[in-house]
Amino acid sequence: MQPNDVKALLESRIDGCEFHVLGEGCNFQVVAVGEIFENLSPVKRQQLIYGALSEEIASGDLHAISIKTYTPAQWNQAPENTQA
Repeated sequence: MQPNDVKALLESRIDGCEFHVLGEGCNFQVVAVGEIFENLSPVKRQQLIYGALSEEIASGDLHAISIKTYTPAQWNQAPENTQA
């Protein structure tokens, strides 16, 4: 899989989020930004992303995924946000 494949899967399965995906093969880093994370615990945020990719994880197409989630306000302050 390529990063744009992972991004397309996430965008089709989770509405209202912006995704930044890096990586190659079956190892990816996902940064997700959206209002959907506003009232969710860190664990629930991770579960939302993992759940959206559960088929690909189960099949082995995705193996290692690093996930960071932000609300838009948090993203404005995040070190990963090169536009900040």
